[in-house]
Amino acid sequence: MRRSGAWPGVRQFYVHTLHHLDRITFRLTRGRATFVSWITGMPIVFLTTTGRRSGLPCTVPLVAIPDGDLLVVIASNYGQRHHPGWYHNLKANPRVTATLDGVAREMTARELEGEERDRWYERGIDIYPGWISYRRRTAAHRLIPVIELRPTSEPGAAGHARAAGDAARP
Repeated sequence: MRRSGAWPGVRQFYVHTLHHLDRITFRLTRGRATFVSWITGMPIVFLTTTGRRSGLPCTVPLVAIPDGDLLVVIASNYGQRHHPGWYHNLKANPRVTATLDGVAREMTARELEGEERDRWYERGIDIYPGWISYRRRTAAHRLIPVIELRPTSEPGAAGHARAAGDAARP
């Protein structure tokens, strides 16, 4: 499944189906697993952003690169020509909720650049090789953003961990 996401026909199937299966599995396991994480072993985070136009919470499942308290996500949008909607949401408001392994945390997003971005993208390929073909497909149109999520540490900013049942529902 990790490699097949790069194949055009299979990629389109995944784009239209996996997030539905992830949401169902996420709810049934009370935030501890997704369909994709069960099948592939990849770390999947449910990222809740604030809609830049609507102001409403918007939750999407994404492959995550965990590193201690940090998470890194890649805005590949399955190698499509445009950035995913969640990327535009977090550019407008970098405060997000990230739910991983049943724990929701308030985090702040920062787009990585230069060598730091490149290093994390390469590290991500170890988790999901499909990002190789996504990079090739988008090279003429856009640079795929790499986003660091760091725990929010402001006092009173709801920066505490909570159970997935308390998190925004995907």
